[in-house]
Amino acid sequence: MPVISMSMGKAPAGINPPVKMLNPAADPRKMRRIIAEDPEWSLAVVPSLKNLCLQHIVNHFEEKPILNELLPSQKAFVLEKLPTFLPLSLTANLISDEGYWRRCCEDRWGQRDVSEYDLSWKRMFFERHLENIIELFIPDQTEPKSVLDVVPLCQNYVRRLKITQLLPPIRKPPKFNEDDASESASDLGDDGPSIDHFDFRILLNKLTNLEELQLVYGVRGCGMNFEWNLFEFTFSDCQFLAKALQSCTTLKILKINQSNVDDDKCRTLVSNLLDHPSLLELDLSHNIIGDRGARALGKLLNRSHLKQLDIYDNKIKGPGAQALAHALSKNTPLESLNLRLNQIGDEGGQALAQALLKNCILLNLHLGANELTEPTATALSHMLVHNSTLKRLNLSCNRLGEDGGKAMEEGMSHNSSLLECDIRLTGVRLESEYSIKKHLHTNQAKGRQDTAASR
Repeated sequence: MPVISMSMGKAPAGINPPVKMLNPAADPRKMRRIIAEDPEWSLAVVPSLKNLCLQHIVNHFEEKPILNELLPSQKAFVLEKLPTFLPLSLTANLISDEGYWRRCCEDRWGQRDVSEYDLSWKRMFFERHLENIIELFIPDQTEPKSVLDVVPLCQNYVRRLKITQLLPPIRKPPKFNEDDASESASDLGDDGPSIDHFDFRILLNKLTNLEELQLVYGVRGCGMNFEWNLFEFTFSDCQFLAKALQSCTTLKILKINQSNVDDDKCRTLVSNLLDHPSLLELDLSHNIIGDRGARALGKLLNRSHLKQLDIYDNKIKGPGAQALAHALSKNTPLESLNLRLNQIGDEGGQALAQALLKNCILLNLHLGANELTEPTATALSHMLVHNSTLKRLNLSCNRLGEDGGKAMEEGMSHNSSLLECDIRLTGVRLESEYSIKKHLHTNQAKGRQDTAASR
């Protein structure tokens, strides 16, 4: 059939342009191509039957999941095309491909650093998913079943939970009648719900691989709705948590920060952590623990496998530090003790120095900002002469003074093991500070030589 083409010449006005008949056998480069205006029309090759079948599997995966029966190349095709909103009851135990779980994480939370999760996107997804459920759990409103239903799906992958908020129950405003208008608010009884938070007893004993738990009993971003009870760690909360921790025998790291843990709550927690089979690190920083709580922690040091204890920014004074020192003198397994931002004073500082004359295990001691003065520096100087185990000592932000600096300088001149000693903002003379640093450099060089020789 001949092809009609418009001539390239320009026709005079009012005259139709001539029509040229082209030979079908003419050069195709000179022929005009007709492009369809159908937006769905494509020059792409029709998909193969195999791809059509695989796409059908993807489209109906929720009704009939077919995956392990496929060849590796076919399985990769399906996993790449699967949507990330499929029910977890379907995908949790069926899909192990890290590429799929990476897409799930990035679609939900954006770009994230997977190195914190041992490079496992699946572990990251289930840990963060469970964290979100707990952080948004409202007591007396949210059904515990919403948590329990997820546990069988994620218990093999959750090794750490980092809970940054725990919501209290929602209190309904009281209703006032006109007859009660004369009564003051203080005369009215409070029949509202309790302010207890999520009960961890229903969860921790079921997470058989949980190794680290971080908790904050508070509310993020409350803004103008701030109330003190949003940040109250009730005694019932403490009892429930203590029982749950006792049942979690795989736990290695426990952190409860910014939760108003006082002496009574600390003692309750400790009583349930005594002889715990696996706990290695305990962090109760940024709370209000005093001397009675510190005495309980001293007892825990003698009946546990703790290697690190962080209790900075509390209200521990001299008697509490003495209780901890008594425990250290018995050579507990503890390797690191952080007591900064307390008020142990020289009474507690000297007791700890005396304990380190007997202790041959502690490696790190942080006593920054503890109202220490020259008597503590003198006691620590004597300790440095005899102790060959301590590696790092922090005395910053105390009032050691010039005499304290000279005492520390004398002690360092007989010490060959201490590698770091922070004496910033202590009133020590520059000459003493320089001498101490010189001894530290000598110890560090000796340490590198001993490490090289042992290889």
